[in-house]
Amino acid sequence: MNSRANPAIEFVQWPINAQLENIGFDDKVLALQTTRVSPNNISGDDNTVYKNFNLGLHVGDCAKQVEHNRQCLQKLLPSKTRIQWLEQVHGNAVAEILKVTKQVIIADAMVTREKNIALAIMTADCLPILLISKQGDEIAAIHGGWRPLAVNIITHTLNKMHTAADEIYAWLGPCIGKKAFEVGSEVQKAFIEQGRIFSQAFRKQENGKYFANLHKIATLQLNDLGIKHISTLPECTYSQPEKYYSYRKNAITGRMATVITLL
Repeated sequence: MNSRANPAIEFVQWPINAQLENIGFDDKVLALQTTRVSPNNISGDDNTVYKNFNLGLHVGDCAKQVEHNRQCLQKLLPSKTRIQWLEQVHGNAVAEILKVTKQVIIADAMVTREKNIALAIMTADCLPILLISKQGDEIAAIHGGWRPLAVNIITHTLNKMHTAADEIYAWLGPCIGKKAFEVGSEVQKAFIEQGRIFSQAFRKQENGKYFANLHKIATLQLNDLGIKHISTLPECTYSQPEKYYSYRKNAITGRMATVITLL
């Protein structure tokens, strides 16, 4: 999808396995990752901590500006497609979306098999995860912060899907990196209790805390569930403040969106 490249937008590159198997997702799904940079300068609020392309209505930004930004994002999608947003609470609830609604949906993941519905996950350090069936007829979007991952948000999402795990392709987006995400021992313990293999995702520091690797945690969980086809955009939101929002770096900040829709 990089033929539609935009300096403000990352179009999702599916696993190399898909290319080798000639599955051809390009005509089945559109998926993209926003940054804090305004696409084509169509949004211009450059004077606040939220500059320029904040998509979160809950972070203290001007609601009118956020709605404008969301409309700009909408224009990047097919004309009949509408975006479904969530109220994310760092849990493991998964919503099955049959039609787009403005009613509040409290969940941290979504699944759909319907066209003209764009599933949107908002992040500012947490890990966005996208899933697509090999047939290109079912998709999911997951808010993969450490808390949702610790309570098995990926498992709960797969339980809502009709596709077998070995027929699913996954994409992991930008998040706070393994050299920046310092956590307490309680976080490390929460995953070690799931299996000793998760020790690979933590590096202990002299102060007794750990650096955690969200990409590694999610990959281990995906593999354990039978999902082997995984690609990543392993960029660190914390260390690239001009490109990404980072809640860990700036508690008052905007949100990016990771969006996927069936074509």
